[in-house]
Amino acid sequence: MHGSTPLSPATTAVTAGRPPREQGGPVNPPVVLSSTYVSAGTPGPGELLYTRNGTETWTPFEEALGELELSALPALVLGSGMAAIAATLALVPAGGRVVMPRHSYQMSLALTEDLTVRHGWERELVDIADTEAVLAAVRGTDGRGPASMLWVESPTNPMLEVADLPALVAGAHEVGALVAVDNTFATPLGQQPLATGADVVVHSVTKYLAGHSDVVLGAVVTSDPALRERLATFRTVHGAIAGPFEVWLALRGLRTLALRVERSQRTAETLAARLVEHPGVAQVRHTSLPGDPGHERASRLLTGHGSILGVRPHGGAAAADAVVDRVRLWVPATSLGGVESSLERRRRFPTESVTVPEDLLRLSVGIEDVEDLWRDLDQALRG
Repeated sequence: MHGSTPLSPATTAVTAGRPPREQGGPVNPPVVLSSTYVSAGTPGPGELLYTRNGTETWTPFEEALGELELSALPALVLGSGMAAIAATLALVPAGGRVVMPRHSYQMSLALTEDLTVRHGWERELVDIADTEAVLAAVRGTDGRGPASMLWVESPTNPMLEVADLPALVAGAHEVGALVAVDNTFATPLGQQPLATGADVVVHSVTKYLAGHSDVVLGAVVTSDPALRERLATFRTVHGAIAGPFEVWLALRGLRTLALRVERSQRTAETLAARLVEHPGVAQVRHTSLPGDPGHERASRLLTGHGSILGVRPHGGAAAADAVVDRVRLWVPATSLGGVESSLERRRRFPTESVTVPEDLLRLSVGIEDVEDLWRDLDQALRG
């Protein structure tokens, strides 16, 4: 807040989590590299004891992300995106039901499949863009009770389906289900799920928030003190903690989030429009395209169309692999959200959803010059 006027998310990314403004004081919070703290006698409330429980280097990042997600509480940073996902799924009781997108992040699918065996869960995979089907699954049919948790990705990874998040949150809460939203693709600049009533937001900080492909971190955000305490306890007792230096790097990356997202989204829109007309391309997915299935909903619910493209070249999986082999500027690599543009064929992973096309290339658009990126893609597609 600046006086009584809320700051824009772009400004919050720069200003939140700063040290007090004092004469001669630092502009940036320092990184403290210590595993333990001086302590004698009975610890006082909030006293730092051991880095597994907390460190002053986590706090600025957690405060900044909490503000960006419009949370009443600071975020919780964890050692990886999967740690954040695991902490959130731990809120589901033994024998519970989880409804989630069939095209969720492949490791989210792998973890929930494992938990169905170990904790007696029931998991139902849905087309997250089909609102009525999702709500029917959440309500439960054929003797099944309501879901314990609705897990949402929007846009989905890697198919870029867009959920009607407000409708899903309202419907899930009617039957007492928690709603967790993986907001990695959209970022807090694209949507703020807590504002729609979602219970928990999950981030792979590795991706857009840190933005430079040099740290592995995750985070969870909630405005519910009881949920936050349960998530924090999971982090501590499972050792899912983050190194101070990595968190400091993530905060530094967060400062340029708005600039990076603005540039990469603009470039992605340009590339999507050109790829639709390319003779080597059979299909393009990007919600900026008027004909994309998610265009109307993304235009209404999201701020921006993101910088992930789905591209299917003519010629099937072999042609997709050939494109990956021929690019010189685009980096053949997994992950996304870095300053560098990267691409990969998603079904090269055996854990990827079987309904993802074999020839789908997922492109993560970075901040390079758009014409350089286009020339490299064009020559790779033409062979």
